[in-house]
Amino acid sequence: MTQQSPRPAHGIEVDALSVDLGGRRVLADATVRVRPGELVGLLGPNGAGKTTLLRSILGLVPARSGTVRIDGRRPAEARSLVGYVPQRHEFAWDFPITVEEAVLTGRTARIGWMRRPKTADYRAADEALGRVGMAALRRRPVGELSGGQRQRVLVARALALAPTALLLDEPFTGLDMPSQELLTDLFTRLAREGHAVLMTTHDIAAALHDCTRLCLINRRIIADGTTAQLGDPAVWMRAYDIRPDNPLLRVVAAAVDQEEPADALTR
Repeated sequence: MTQQSPRPAHGIEVDALSVDLGGRRVLADATVRVRPGELVGLLGPNGAGKTTLLRSILGLVPARSGTVRIDGRRPAEARSLVGYVPQRHEFAWDFPITVEEAVLTGRTARIGWMRRPKTADYRAADEALGRVGMAALRRRPVGELSGGQRQRVLVARALALAPTALLLDEPFTGLDMPSQELLTDLFTRLAREGHAVLMTTHDIAAALHDCTRLCLINRRIIADGTTAQLGDPAVWMRAYDIRPDNPLLRVVAAAVDQEEPADALTR
């Protein structure tokens, strides 16, 4: 009997991606892998190309060269597989809809445009709200929510699609510590359940502690590895264009000291 080969893990696969915007190269030859079960932190300074990379994975930004695959499919074929949590200011919070209605908008890739939600869609929205602790507020207008509640609504909106991959763009910005902890626990749990999770964040200390792996980016991938693999100050200095005495390097060193040493994959 012929033994079948194991099914490929897939997840998010970005190969040699280059992107030009406004006549300027904003991403150059970027290669990133996020396997199912991983929570990967995408770290870099403002203007490093983090959000552009997420939008390229979604198929919203055209690539000059390179490829993107989600579970082996091109972005246009994988819209129902990817949940996206944008930065909070990108959502129209003054629009007169309830929390539940906002979460249902995340089902558009499955419902279709100009079609009414069905029982399965409401069930998916309710389950997503329960996961982020917002089920009791499903009837509340979104304009009345606090910053932490709004962020949880955006996460529920992404989860309502029942995606295999999640893209999170600065999900902790402006949140209090309890909200950050709630979402960190949720993202970690989703990764353990088999989702491929890619998150941009400026909270470097938390990323060093919580992420499965880190990708340092500054228009190109500078380094990719676990916290233990990223102990070389040089890769952080290259990624953030900082001096050897920057306090960030002490934060990194302290985190690395708690991990087993290993070799970093640098570029």
